[in-house]
Amino acid sequence: MQGHTIEDRLRHADAEVRRLAVIDLPYSDEVDDIAPLLTAALGDDSAVVRLEAAKALEGFEEPEVLTALVPLLKDSDEAVREAVAYTLAELKDVASSSALLPYLSDTDPWVQASAMHAVKALRAPAAMAPALAALQSPHAQVRREAVGVIAYLKQMQTIGALTQMAVHDEDADVRRAAVGALGFANGSSDVSVQPTLSRALGDSEWQVREEAANTMGKLGLLPGSASLIAAMEDAYWQVRLKAARALGRLKVKEALPALGQALEHPISNLRKEAVIALGELRDARAIPSLERALHDSDPDVRKLAKLALTQLSMPDPILSGAAS
Repeated sequence: MQGHTIEDRLRHADAEVRRLAVIDLPYSDEVDDIAPLLTAALGDDSAVVRLEAAKALEGFEEPEVLTALVPLLKDSDEAVREAVAYTLAELKDVASSSALLPYLSDTDPWVQASAMHAVKALRAPAAMAPALAALQSPHAQVRREAVGVIAYLKQMQTIGALTQMAVHDEDADVRRAAVGALGFANGSSDVSVQPTLSRALGDSEWQVREEAANTMGKLGLLPGSASLIAAMEDAYWQVRLKAARALGRLKVKEALPALGQALEHPISNLRKEAVIALGELRDARAIPSLERALHDSDPDVRKLAKLALTQLSMPDPILSGAAS
Protein backbone atom coordinates (compact mmCIF):
# COMPACT_ATOMS: atom_id res chain seq x y z
CA MET A 1 0.00 0.00 0.00
CA GLN A 2 1.60 3.18 -1.21
CA GLY A 3 2.33 5.73 1.54
CA HIS A 4 2.17 3.17 4.34
CA THR A 5 5.18 1.71 6.09
CA ILE A 6 5.35 -2.01 6.58
CA GLU A 7 4.67 -1.51 10.29
CA ASP A 8 1.53 0.46 9.38
CA ARG A 9 0.41 -2.45 7.23
CA LEU A 10 1.06 -4.92 10.06
CA ARG A 11 -1.39 -2.90 12.20
CA HIS A 12 -3.99 -2.45 9.44
CA ALA A 13 -7.63 -3.33 10.17
CA ASP A 14 -7.79 -5.62 7.11
CA ALA A 15 -6.37 -9.06 7.85
CA GLU A 16 -5.39 -9.56 4.21
CA VAL A 17 -3.26 -6.42 4.33
CA ARG A 18 -1.59 -7.69 7.49
CA ARG A 19 -1.04 -11.12 5.91
CA LEU A 20 0.69 -9.62 2.88
CA ALA A 21 2.78 -7.40 5.14
CA VAL A 22 4.04 -10.48 7.01
CA ILE A 23 4.95 -12.10 3.70
CA ASP A 24 6.81 -8.96 2.60
CA LEU A 25 8.57 -8.41 5.92
CA PRO A 26 11.59 -10.71 5.36
CA TYR A 27 12.33 -8.83 2.13
CA SER A 28 11.80 -5.32 3.49
CA ASP A 29 14.66 -2.87 4.00
CA GLU A 30 12.53 -0.73 6.32
CA VAL A 31 13.23 -2.81 9.43
CA ASP A 32 16.59 -4.09 10.66
CA ASP A 33 15.26 -6.66 13.14
CA ILE A 34 12.16 -8.39 11.84
CA ALA A 35 11.95 -11.11 14.50
CA PRO A 36 9.97 -9.01 17.02
CA LEU A 37 7.43 -8.02 14.36
CA LEU A 38 6.99 -11.61 13.18
CA THR A 39 6.70 -12.78 16.77
CA ALA A 40 4.02 -10.20 17.43
CA ALA A 41 2.15 -11.40 14.33
CA LEU A 42 1.88 -14.84 15.92
CA GLY A 43 -0.68 -13.32 18.26
CA ASP A 44 -2.81 -11.89 15.46
CA ASP A 45 -6.58 -12.50 15.63
CA SER A 46 -6.53 -13.81 12.06
CA ALA A 47 -5.35 -17.38 11.43
CA VAL A 48 -4.03 -16.49 7.97
CA VAL A 49 -1.71 -13.89 9.52
CA ARG A 50 -0.50 -16.32 12.19
CA LEU A 51 0.07 -18.89 9.47
CA GLU A 52 2.36 -16.64 7.44
CA ALA A 53 4.21 -15.53 10.56
CA ALA A 54 4.87 -19.14 11.55
CA LYS A 55 6.24 -19.87 8.09
CA ALA A 56 8.40 -16.74 8.04
CA LEU A 57 10.02 -17.60 11.38
CA GLU A 58 11.80 -20.64 10.00
CA GLY A 59 15.46 -20.28 10.92
CA PHE A 60 14.86 -17.96 13.88
CA GLU A 61 15.91 -19.58 17.16
CA GLU A 62 15.93 -16.70 19.61
CA PRO A 63 14.37 -17.75 22.95
CA GLU A 64 11.68 -15.07 22.73
CA VAL A 65 10.69 -16.33 19.27
CA LEU A 66 10.39 -19.93 20.45
CA THR A 67 8.50 -18.88 23.56
CA ALA A 68 5.84 -17.38 21.30
CA LEU A 69 5.99 -20.03 18.57
CA VAL A 70 5.90 -23.36 20.41
CA PRO A 71 2.51 -22.79 22.15
CA LEU A 72 0.95 -22.41 18.69
CA LEU A 73 1.25 -26.18 18.36
CA LYS A 74 -2.11 -25.92 20.14
CA ASP A 75 -3.51 -23.21 17.86
CA SER A 76 -7.21 -23.45 17.02
CA ASP A 77 -6.41 -23.50 13.29
CA GLU A 78 -5.04 -26.74 11.81
CA ALA A 79 -3.00 -25.02 9.09
CA VAL A 80 -1.29 -22.84 11.71
CA ARG A 81 -0.48 -25.87 13.85
CA GLU A 82 1.06 -27.68 10.89
CA ALA A 83 3.11 -24.62 9.86
CA VAL A 84 4.44 -24.28 13.40
CA ALA A 85 5.36 -27.97 13.48
CA TYR A 86 7.20 -27.62 10.17
CA THR A 87 9.11 -24.54 11.35
CA LEU A 88 10.08 -26.20 14.62
CA ALA A 89 11.35 -29.26 12.75
CA GLU A 90 13.96 -27.02 11.12
CA LEU A 91 15.58 -26.01 14.42
CA LYS A 92 19.35 -26.60 14.56
CA ASP A 93 20.55 -25.35 17.95
CA VAL A 94 20.35 -27.84 20.81
CA ALA A 95 19.66 -24.91 23.16
CA SER A 96 16.32 -24.53 21.37
CA SER A 97 15.19 -27.85 22.84
CA SER A 98 14.44 -26.24 26.21
CA ALA A 99 11.33 -24.62 24.74
CA LEU A 100 10.13 -27.99 23.43
CA LEU A 101 10.82 -30.23 26.41
CA PRO A 102 7.56 -29.46 28.30
CA TYR A 103 5.57 -30.52 25.23
CA LEU A 104 7.21 -33.97 25.02
CA SER A 105 4.71 -35.15 27.63
CA ASP A 106 1.71 -33.21 26.36
CA THR A 107 -1.69 -34.89 26.64
CA ASP A 108 -2.52 -34.05 23.02
CA PRO A 109 -0.93 -36.81 20.92
CA TRP A 110 -0.46 -34.57 17.87
CA VAL A 111 1.29 -31.92 19.94
CA GLN A 112 3.42 -34.52 21.69
CA ALA A 113 4.42 -36.20 18.42
CA SER A 114 5.20 -32.85 16.77
CA ALA A 115 7.41 -31.82 19.69
CA MET A 116 9.20 -35.18 19.53
CA HIS A 117 9.75 -34.75 15.80
CA ALA A 118 11.17 -31.26 16.30
CA VAL A 119 13.50 -32.19 19.16
CA LYS A 120 14.80 -35.37 17.50
CA ALA A 121 17.60 -33.93 15.37
CA LEU A 122 18.68 -31.60 18.20
CA ARG A 123 19.95 -34.66 20.12
CA ALA A 124 19.03 -33.13 23.46
CA PRO A 125 19.92 -35.56 26.29
CA ALA A 126 17.02 -34.23 28.37
CA ALA A 127 14.63 -35.63 25.74
CA MET A 128 15.56 -39.23 26.51
CA ALA A 129 13.41 -39.74 29.62
CA PRO A 130 10.17 -38.43 28.07
CA ALA A 131 10.90 -40.36 24.88
CA LEU A 132 11.29 -43.62 26.76
CA ALA A 133 8.07 -42.92 28.64
CA ALA A 134 6.32 -42.17 25.33
CA LEU A 135 7.05 -45.70 24.10
CA GLN A 136 4.07 -46.69 26.25
CA SER A 137 1.73 -44.21 24.56
CA PRO A 138 -1.50 -45.66 23.11
CA HIS A 139 -0.92 -43.48 20.04
CA ALA A 140 1.26 -44.94 17.28
CA GLN A 141 2.40 -41.54 15.99
CA VAL A 142 3.78 -40.68 19.43
CA ARG A 143 5.58 -44.02 19.77
CA ARG A 144 7.07 -43.66 16.30
CA GLU A 145 8.45 -40.19 16.99
CA ALA A 146 9.73 -41.33 20.40
CA VAL A 147 11.69 -44.10 18.69
CA GLY A 148 13.21 -41.44 16.45
CA VAL A 149 14.34 -39.37 19.43
CA ILE A 150 15.92 -42.45 21.03
CA ALA A 151 17.64 -43.41 17.78
CA TYR A 152 19.24 -39.98 17.41
CA LEU A 153 20.55 -40.01 20.97
CA LYS A 154 22.30 -43.36 20.39
CA GLN A 155 22.50 -44.57 23.97
CA MET A 156 23.28 -48.27 24.10
CA GLN A 157 21.16 -48.89 27.22
CA THR A 158 18.06 -48.27 25.10
CA ILE A 159 18.71 -51.23 22.78
CA GLY A 160 16.55 -53.53 24.89
CA ALA A 161 13.56 -51.19 24.66
CA LEU A 162 14.02 -50.84 20.91
CA THR A 163 14.20 -54.60 20.34
CA GLN A 164 10.89 -54.95 22.16
CA MET A 165 9.29 -52.29 19.96
CA ALA A 166 10.76 -53.85 16.80
CA VAL A 167 9.10 -57.18 17.50
CA HIS A 168 6.01 -56.51 19.59
CA ASP A 169 4.56 -53.11 18.66
CA GLU A 170 1.16 -53.45 16.99
CA ASP A 171 1.89 -50.69 14.45
CA ALA A 172 4.05 -51.55 11.43
CA ASP A 173 5.47 -48.04 11.12
CA VAL A 174 6.63 -48.16 14.73
CA ARG A 175 8.21 -51.59 14.23
CA ARG A 176 9.96 -50.33 11.12
CA ALA A 177 11.28 -47.26 12.93
CA ALA A 178 12.55 -49.40 15.80
CA VAL A 179 14.26 -51.83 13.43
CA GLY A 180 16.00 -48.93 11.73
CA ALA A 181 16.96 -47.42 15.09
CA LEU A 182 18.81 -50.61 15.96
CA GLY A 183 21.30 -49.60 13.29
CA PHE A 184 23.33 -47.70 15.87
CA ALA A 185 24.07 -50.89 17.83
CA ASN A 186 27.75 -51.78 17.57
CA GLY A 187 28.06 -55.00 19.52
CA SER A 188 28.63 -53.36 22.89
CA SER A 189 25.05 -53.81 24.05
CA ASP A 190 23.99 -56.47 26.53
CA VAL A 191 21.16 -57.38 24.20
CA SER A 192 22.03 -59.01 20.87
CA VAL A 193 20.11 -57.38 18.06
CA GLN A 194 20.72 -60.14 15.53
CA PRO A 195 17.87 -62.43 16.69
CA THR A 196 15.52 -59.43 16.69
CA LEU A 197 16.47 -58.46 13.14
CA SER A 198 16.20 -62.05 11.94
CA ARG A 199 12.72 -62.20 13.42
CA ALA A 200 11.87 -58.86 11.78
CA LEU A 201 12.80 -60.38 8.42
CA GLY A 202 9.69 -62.52 8.93
CA ASP A 203 7.42 -59.59 9.80
CA SER A 204 3.97 -59.51 8.20
CA GLU A 205 4.70 -56.10 6.60
CA TRP A 206 7.27 -55.92 3.81
CA GLN A 207 8.49 -52.46 4.81
CA VAL A 208 9.61 -53.87 8.17
CA ARG A 209 11.34 -56.79 6.45
CA GLU A 210 13.09 -54.39 4.09
CA GLU A 211 14.34 -52.27 7.00
CA ALA A 212 15.54 -55.38 8.82
CA ALA A 213 17.64 -56.48 5.84
CA ASN A 214 19.07 -52.99 5.50
CA THR A 215 19.97 -52.74 9.20
CA MET A 216 21.51 -56.19 9.23
CA GLY A 217 23.81 -55.24 6.37
CA LYS A 218 24.66 -51.91 7.99
CA LEU A 219 25.71 -53.63 11.21
CA GLY A 220 27.62 -56.40 9.43
CA LEU A 221 25.74 -59.15 11.25
CA LEU A 222 27.20 -62.28 9.66
CA PRO A 223 25.33 -64.63 12.07
CA GLY A 224 22.11 -63.43 10.43
CA SER A 225 23.18 -64.44 6.92
CA ALA A 226 20.89 -67.49 6.78
CA SER A 227 17.82 -65.30 7.28
CA LEU A 228 19.12 -62.88 4.64
CA ILE A 229 19.51 -65.71 2.15
CA ALA A 230 15.93 -66.78 2.93
CA ALA A 231 14.84 -63.18 2.32
CA MET A 232 16.03 -63.53 -1.28
CA GLU A 233 12.78 -65.47 -1.79
CA ASP A 234 10.60 -62.69 -0.36
CA ALA A 235 7.43 -61.85 -2.28
CA TYR A 236 8.54 -58.21 -2.46
CA TRP A 237 11.52 -57.31 -4.62
CA GLN A 238 12.33 -54.36 -2.35
CA VAL A 239 13.12 -56.80 0.47
CA ARG A 240 15.21 -58.96 -1.85
CA LEU A 241 17.16 -55.89 -2.98
CA LYS A 242 18.17 -54.92 0.57
CA ALA A 243 18.96 -58.56 1.36
CA ALA A 244 21.19 -58.78 -1.71
CA ARG A 245 22.98 -55.59 -0.70
CA ALA A 246 23.55 -56.93 2.81
CA LEU A 247 24.79 -60.30 1.56
CA GLY A 248 27.29 -58.57 -0.70
CA ARG A 249 28.58 -56.37 2.11
CA LEU A 250 28.90 -59.39 4.35
CA LYS A 251 30.57 -61.43 1.57
CA VAL A 252 28.32 -64.42 2.24
CA LYS A 253 29.51 -66.96 -0.30
CA GLU A 254 26.63 -69.30 0.55
CA ALA A 255 24.35 -66.69 -1.03
CA LEU A 256 25.81 -67.21 -4.50
CA PRO A 257 22.94 -69.41 -5.80
CA ALA A 258 20.27 -67.02 -4.49
CA LEU A 259 22.05 -64.00 -5.97
CA GLY A 260 22.50 -65.79 -9.28
CA GLN A 261 18.78 -66.58 -9.33
CA ALA A 262 17.99 -62.91 -8.71
CA LEU A 263 19.55 -62.09 -12.09
CA GLU A 264 16.40 -63.59 -13.65
CA HIS A 265 14.06 -61.24 -11.81
CA PRO A 266 12.02 -58.82 -13.99
CA ILE A 267 12.92 -55.80 -11.83
CA SER A 268 16.20 -54.38 -13.12
CA ASN A 269 17.03 -52.64 -9.84
CA LEU A 270 17.17 -56.01 -8.11
CA ARG A 271 19.31 -57.45 -10.89
CA LYS A 272 21.74 -54.53 -10.51
CA GLU A 273 22.06 -55.12 -6.77
CA ALA A 274 22.56 -58.86 -7.30
CA VAL A 275 25.35 -58.19 -9.81
CA ILE A 276 27.09 -55.83 -7.39
CA ALA A 277 26.78 -58.37 -4.58
CA LEU A 278 28.18 -61.16 -6.75
CA GLY A 279 31.23 -59.03 -7.42
CA GLU A 280 31.65 -58.32 -3.72
CA LEU A 281 31.68 -62.05 -2.93
CA ARG A 282 35.08 -62.36 -4.64
CA ASP A 283 34.19 -65.94 -5.60
CA ALA A 284 35.11 -67.34 -9.01
CA ARG A 285 31.95 -69.45 -8.96
CA ALA A 286 30.04 -66.22 -9.66
CA ILE A 287 31.68 -65.84 -13.08
CA PRO A 288 29.07 -67.85 -15.11
CA SER A 289 26.22 -65.80 -13.63
CA LEU A 290 28.02 -62.54 -14.28
CA GLU A 291 28.85 -63.55 -17.85
CA ARG A 292 25.15 -64.17 -18.46
CA ALA A 293 24.44 -60.73 -17.02
CA LEU A 294 26.67 -59.23 -19.73
CA HIS A 295 23.72 -59.86 -22.07
CA ASP A 296 21.05 -58.39 -19.80
CA SER A 297 18.41 -56.17 -21.42
CA ASP A 298 19.32 -53.31 -19.07
CA PRO A 299 22.54 -51.45 -20.00
CA ASP A 300 23.27 -50.62 -16.37
CA VAL A 301 23.14 -54.30 -15.44
CA ARG A 302 25.53 -55.09 -18.30
CA LYS A 303 27.94 -52.36 -17.20
CA LEU A 304 27.85 -53.49 -13.58
CA ALA A 305 28.42 -57.10 -14.63
CA LYS A 306 31.54 -56.04 -16.53
CA LEU A 307 32.79 -54.15 -13.47
CA ALA A 308 32.06 -57.13 -11.23
CA LEU A 309 34.02 -59.47 -13.48
CA THR A 310 36.94 -57.06 -13.36
CA GLN A 311 36.58 -56.94 -9.60
CA LEU A 312 36.80 -60.74 -9.42
CA SER A 313 40.07 -60.69 -11.33
CA MET A 314 41.66 -58.36 -8.76
CA PRO A 315 42.95 -59.35 -5.30
CA ASP A 316 40.59 -58.71 -2.41
CA PRO A 317 41.98 -55.65 -0.58
CA ILE A 318 40.77 -56.98 2.77
CA LEU A 319 42.48 -60.34 2.30
CA SER A 320 45.60 -58.69 0.88
CA GLY A 321 45.80 -56.37 3.88
CA ALA A 322 45.42 -59.30 6.28
CA ALA A 323 48.17 -61.27 4.50
CA SER A 324 50.61 -58.38 4.71
